[in-house]
Amino acid sequence: MLELLPLQVDPGAVSGSINYVWVLTVTFLIFFMHAGFAMLEAGQVRSKNVANQLTKNMLTWSVGVIVFFVIGVAVQNLTANVTGGQTYALFGIFDPANESIAAGGGWVSWLFGAVFAMTAATIVSGAVAGRMKLRAYVTYTVALAGVIYPVVVGMTWAGGLLSSSGLIGLGYSDFAGGMIVHGMGGIAGLTAAAIVGPRLDRFNDDGSVNVIPGHSITFAVLGTLILCFGWYGFNVGTAASPIASDASGLASFGNVGRVALTTTLGMAAGAIGAATVALYKTGKVDTLYVANGMLAGLVGITSNTDIITWWAALVIGGLAGAQLPIVFELVEKYLNVDDVCAVFPVHGSAGALGALLVGIPIFTVPGAGVSFVAQVVFVAVIATWTIGTTALVFGVLKALGQIRVSREHELEGLDVSEHGVDTYPEFGRPDTVTDGGVTGAYETDGGQEEK
Repeated sequence: MLELLPLQVDPGAVSGSINYVWVLTVTFLIFFMHAGFAMLEAGQVRSKNVANQLTKNMLTWSVGVIVFFVIGVAVQNLTANVTGGQTYALFGIFDPANESIAAGGGWVSWLFGAVFAMTAATIVSGAVAGRMKLRAYVTYTVALAGVIYPVVVGMTWAGGLLSSSGLIGLGYSDFAGGMIVHGMGGIAGLTAAAIVGPRLDRFNDDGSVNVIPGHSITFAVLGTLILCFGWYGFNVGTAASPIASDASGLASFGNVGRVALTTTLGMAAGAIGAATVALYKTGKVDTLYVANGMLAGLVGITSNTDIITWWAALVIGGLAGAQLPIVFELVEKYLNVDDVCAVFPVHGSAGALGALLVGIPIFTVPGAGVSFVAQVVFVAVIATWTIGTTALVFGVLKALGQIRVSREHELEGLDVSEHGVDTYPEFGRPDTVTDGGVTGAYETDGGQEEK
């Protein structure tokens, strides 16, 4: 028999419980974006490197989330304290009281922040696909989750350097991580790709480019749509708290509709922008440009989706998508950087673009009051910190000879050399053995050829 809710129950506790259920729901939605990243990246690499890419995605979460809990939160709080005059218990995350909603639901809030952190971390894996040692990638994941990303959050969302009360004191606007999460991840990916060097045969001696197609456009598009679905957790999830804090009624949903609308319009405009530029440049509508354009459009409006007009979402999303083929070509042909999954034009430049455009008053609702100068400083500080720290970590690994697999292993494929597995054994690859070698025979049209 159901019991009625006692009248003496604290309304605040009721509203807190409901709101934290909402936070957990959108957190799980954001976590599911890792499935999207896994499919998107697996589709854009060669079949011999699929298992490696999937493994990196799983280890990003598994290693990164522990490091973020044990080390990252303390670094985040220390950064906010030192650069913003905030008062934090550095190791308060370990307090058992955090399990209580009445005490502020610290562990629930931490998990919501953790899925953002792991999103930033996993972006890097797509840029360095096909040639980086797994140990090097995991080492960087530890550095990013433990120091690099927590410092960025400490300077921003936690109230440090870049906040209005911080040492710089200019303030900034980044609603759901367009620059803090995606821009930072994309810049880190470009830096890492530049240091590790291109895949074999990607560039010729004269600087010309050889196209190395991914093995499955189907996977890539599926991953894209999963990411688009999860993005509603990123943006709309950040915007809403279902119940007012005193349980007097529904919380204000005035902004939720705007966030849902601008997120959707930005996504759609990004696809159209990328398709249009691709059509102009090549006479073809490239499927991967359309897919990545959707994501670039979402990145472009993630920092501003709560304060822009509906038409601004079309403009910003469209520009974020349109810059994708242009920036990718610049990175590829002029910098000769092999960014396999286009993480810089999708996340880096699109994130910076959205963060800068929100500083132009015509794009925002009246009273938004975002300073363009503050946004420039915001983007510059995060970019400088990310490039410097990423270059340091990978520079040391490269100097130690621990960043890149051997030529033989790259030709053989990282699935075999790093994991001792073959993702598609029925396609004629030989059986693998536990030491990373191969045994058996390759099948050919004429029978078998012994390896």
